[in-house]
Amino acid sequence: MKDKKVVFMGTPQYSVPVLEMLIKETTVIAVVTQPDKEVGRKKILTACPVKQKAIENNIKVFSPKNLKDEYQEIIDLKPDIIITCAYGQIIPEQLIYAPAYDTVNVHASLLPKYRGGAPIHRAIINGEEKTGITIMYTDKTLDTGDIIANEEIAIDINDTYDIVSNKLSILGAELLKKELPSIFKKTNKREKQDQSLASFAKVITREDEHIDFNDTALNVHNKIRGLSSNPCAYATLDDQNIKIYLSSQDDCNTTNETPGTITRVDKEGFYVACIDKEIKILEIQIPGKNKMLVKDFLNGKPNIISKIFK
Repeated sequence: MKDKKVVFMGTPQYSVPVLEMLIKETTVIAVVTQPDKEVGRKKILTACPVKQKAIENNIKVFSPKNLKDEYQEIIDLKPDIIITCAYGQIIPEQLIYAPAYDTVNVHASLLPKYRGGAPIHRAIINGEEKTGITIMYTDKTLDTGDIIANEEIAIDINDTYDIVSNKLSILGAELLKKELPSIFKKTNKREKQDQSLASFAKVITREDEHIDFNDTALNVHNKIRGLSSNPCAYATLDDQNIKIYLSSQDDCNTTNETPGTITRVDKEGFYVACIDKEIKILEIQIPGKNKMLVKDFLNGKPNIISKIFK
């Protein structure tokens, strides 16, 4: 497949294994990513992981602010195919169909479920027990194109976004590699999506990140792990927004305490009341500090039992 010219479009770390596979198996003539962003408290302008990988491999990089106005240069490269994976912008119709083999997307859900920008987050938050990768043709509407192949993985009750994202990124690269030969021969499967089964995974908002302990412990646990470590769930304690990265349902008791109340502490963390039972918090970040285990946070701290998260 080294005779095939590929333009790859992707942005986060999740997309990197797909790019690495394409570099080995095809000829990647350009990479399209989101523009550099300011990162951290010092707001250092930083290239995304896909751009960094492209630069390491001496591949031309485009980072248009608005792809809909800046795509002609990509067409002029005359790629055989465009491969997208978590790029982050809508692709203009003129660009989708420009290559001989069209545009193919590596999507992180079992389509038609969880179309949209946050399929991994939403699957975990909603308590799904499985998700997967779908290789599909891109069309002019979001994630509605014909399915080429899909493969599922299980979601464990304690899997976080980072864990599931890593599993899917590896699976996506493997499944695309398997399907590329038939795509280039035009012998691949091409199955219409069942629109009646479609659901949408909207992008996470700041409001979504807030934890409301006036919910079941399972739902709170799912939100925490579904947002860990990016963008991360939070709740307010003593007028500070505390990011919560890791929780557990182990050793949790039923409770009649006001939801949000810290009911007790042990050597690993503290327990917070939900509407049905407690949830155990294991890893947090307070403003101005690095992420830490709760057991380290508790060292030397005054008694926090009966304080209430809001």
